[in-house]
Formats: sequence, C-alpha cells, structure tokens
Amino acid sequence: MHRTFLALVACAAVGMAWAHGDQHKDGPKVKVLSQEDVAEKVDGKKAKATTVEVTLEPGQASAPHRHPGPVFGSVIEGEYEWAIDENKARTLKAGDTFYEPTGCLHRVSKNPSKTGKTRVLAVVLHPEDVKDIVIPEKK
Repeated sequence: MHRTFLALVACAAVGMAWAHGDQHKDGPKVKVLSQEDVAEKVDGKKAKATTVEVTLEPGQASAPHRHPGPVFGSVIEGEYEWAIDENKARTLKAGDTFYEPTGCLHRVSKNPSKTGKTRVLAVVLHPEDVKDIVIPEKK
C-alpha cells in the first residue's frame, strides 16, 4: 500500500511539473521522477501514474488548473498553500498529504513563505493516452 501511495504521489508531481515547470520560466521548477503503466484503469482505460517533484521559490504560485485523474501529494519541504474547488485554502507543512479528485479545480498552489522554498511530491493517475496531465483553467 505504501508503494502504491508513493507511486501515485509521484504521478501527480509529474503532471504539476508539465503544467508549471520547465515550460514556464517564471513557474515552479518541476522534475519528473517516473512515469509507469499501472494495472488499474481510469474511466475504463489503461492508465499511467506520473510522479513529479515540484519546487516553488518563496511567494511563487501556479495558475489554476485541473488534472485528468486523481492526484495524491505530499509536502516534503517547507509550507504549501493549497485549495481545490470552492474549499478554503489550507497551509500544509512538511509531512502533510493531500488528495485532488479527478477534474477538480486546483485553484490555489502557492509557497506562502517569504524566505524558504517549498517542495511537493505528487502522483497523478491518468489514462495512458492523455498527453497533458495539467489542464489550465480558462479565464
């Protein structure tokens, strides 16, 4: 079970990285750690789990977005301000975990610190044919 959770966390991180990392010079730094086929299916389709490590510098934030599958995450360093859908933003600390249901609006993703960096490990479980695991929210 622990191994499955870590795989899912990693997957989410990859998705976050693709959406906000190397593609955007001003966005968080995202490092893809793994991308694995999994036996489980998502919406009846073969699935993959993508794992990423997302690093946010002090005050840095990501734009609102969605994911094509569930996200499992864990704060591994610093603090992480996080909110989905209309839920109130929460500040998570190192060791705290979070879950995002498929398609929910990840509207707050921010490092609230003025001095320290934040690192988040995330796993996104998604259909294998999905090209982008981060879907920017239309304004």
